[in-house]
Amino acid sequence: MGVTLSSNPLEKVCPMPIHIVVRRLWAHVAALLAVFMFSLPVVAAETIRFGFLELAKDARFDEKRLFFRTLSRPLGDPFAGAEVAMREARFVGQALGVSFALERLRGKDAAELLTQLDKLAAEGVRYFLVNAPASVVTELAQAAKGRELLLFNVSAADDVLRQEQCQANLYHTLPNHSMQSDAMAQFLVANKWRDVLLLEGPLPDDKLIAAAFEASAKRFGLKIVAKRSFVLSNDPRQREQGNVGLLTTGSDYDVVYVADSDGEFARGVPYQTVRPRPVVGSEGLVAEAWHWAWERHGAPQLSGRLEKQAGRRMASMDWAAWVAVKAVVESVVRTNNADFATVVAYLGGDEITIDGFKGNRLDFRPWDRQLRQPILLATHNRVVERAPIAGFLHQTNNMDTLGFDQRDSRCKP
Repeated sequence: MGVTLSSNPLEKVCPMPIHIVVRRLWAHVAALLAVFMFSLPVVAAETIRFGFLELAKDARFDEKRLFFRTLSRPLGDPFAGAEVAMREARFVGQALGVSFALERLRGKDAAELLTQLDKLAAEGVRYFLVNAPASVVTELAQAAKGRELLLFNVSAADDVLRQEQCQANLYHTLPNHSMQSDAMAQFLVANKWRDVLLLEGPLPDDKLIAAAFEASAKRFGLKIVAKRSFVLSNDPRQREQGNVGLLTTGSDYDVVYVADSDGEFARGVPYQTVRPRPVVGSEGLVAEAWHWAWERHGAPQLSGRLEKQAGRRMASMDWAAWVAVKAVVESVVRTNNADFATVVAYLGGDEITIDGFKGNRLDFRPWDRQLRQPILLATHNRVVERAPIAGFLHQTNNMDTLGFDQRDSRCKP
């Protein structure tokens, strides 16, 4: 009868099969590790908090205005964009050992919002998204001056916030009127539509939009053949100013530019002009930070997340709120959650790379803290072009062909 000799020395001293021995040894090791880990003190992850400040009643988001869904109007409150960004931030925060939180606060005016800001600032909140008209944004930024606070303007396109009323602690993620009108002017020049009929509304914001386009027309060599004022009114004495046919008769032109911040008049201009001409500006073809029909660079996935979150399509202000949170999170991660001054220096510096899903590396202009970004030129259901358009060049960054270049800046924070 033969004998089988084992080559494993453990089997000579231990009758138990080797795989059972190994399994039990690992079980003992695991138990010891569990006891050791349980005995360690529990360290809570640091929470980086954001404040979202907005007016309790903001006429820009009045449901009656939003009902028509004109191209010049937002599709809804941009808080949803910030919420999407916070959900995305959870994954990157886990690797760094930090978490991110978002708190929404409302006030009837700038004074109440400032009280809310002061309360959160006393609790250690340093980053605030501001969804308010330009006058409120300016007041909050001035009140926060000299403190370790950073404000992001996500919904006011007024040029003055980037010029005379700029603040060192105020960053802008929504493109301003000048960036939008420069993008449209580039498109008109590229298509050789150089003669423009400008229709301007009576509201203060209409005047700002028209002034920005006039400056862009001069900058890129367009000719405004006529400038006519419109009024949307039931007053029979103003009938002619509300008649698209009468407003578009006379001079020949290649295109009609409508400056209508409310959008109600603009929506009736396409297909009503005396001459068969395209309509741009506040209706027809618009220049925006974001459009749900943008199909490249991962954009459909981002738009889908917003639609799931808010139950509606994504628009420019949503994108501006989303990218504001994303910029801070990127800065916190890249600086390994350093002190406030280091994070802010990185945020406004040359090394930061923000992916805005628009195909370009995004960063903030150091002279006015406006986010450099492409502008999407879109109809109601299609993105026609992305600016800067090929052929419009800048000596350092082609995106500085949109808006205020350093030589044009009047910002002195």
